[in-house]
Amino acid sequence: MVIKKIFEKNFDEEVHSDFLKFGRGDYRDKYLIEAKRQTGKTAIKTSAEFANFLVKKCLENVNGKIVVSGVVISTFDLKEDFQNAGIDVKKTSNFQGVRKTAVDGEVDAKKIVELIEKYPRCFFALSFKTSNCELKIKPKAPKSGKPGKNDEEAVADFCSLKTTNETLVKEILFDVGNFKKCKISHEIKVQEIVYPKNMKSLKPEEIREQAKRKGVIVRKINCDGNLKVNEAGFEA
Repeated sequence: MVIKKIFEKNFDEEVHSDFLKFGRGDYRDKYLIEAKRQTGKTAIKTSAEFANFLVKKCLENVNGKIVVSGVVISTFDLKEDFQNAGIDVKKTSNFQGVRKTAVDGEVDAKKIVELIEKYPRCFFALSFKTSNCELKIKPKAPKSGKPGKNDEEAVADFCSLKTTNETLVKEILFDVGNFKKCKISHEIKVQEIVYPKNMKSLKPEEIREQAKRKGVIVRKINCDGNLKVNEAGFEA
């Protein structure tokens, strides 16, 4: 998970890819989490940043087909990839270069995981049930974040997960102990854009892809009324 990796100082390609959307500035209320213990399971709601992570984690140990519905958002045509994976495409649309591919039906779980690994920058807003997870994600593209826009209190309501998978719960809430209710938010402060040293020899799109964000992330954790604030620097 991106946030966990940052606090572990593991700035890999997943973190870099996730942070490409941020320019210089302060981004409040990102990577939102609301968790609640229920009888025999945990209910977790998150903002859109967790969508791909949740879909992959809920499916990576599933064998066989499951019923999946939702959309995949991309900037290129995925029709051939979906056909090769045996995924029935219900509808496609294209608005200003943003493609939305709607799916609804039985899908081999491993094929979805393979597509997420192949196209990590596509947005997989998919809903389904497995033996230990029930995941619901709003079938639409997330809003593009802009720094300093906070007229209303942000709510973790894009992704909704109910699970008995304690390993997954502990990964999402990696620095949280026992709790009944927990809310977590993050402020991402991008202080500098670090450009590649050989940028004069690169194309503009290559510079955008390779440029790193440098700054600080502030993690606010409120569990059962107890507030804890942690910070971690990053260059990713």
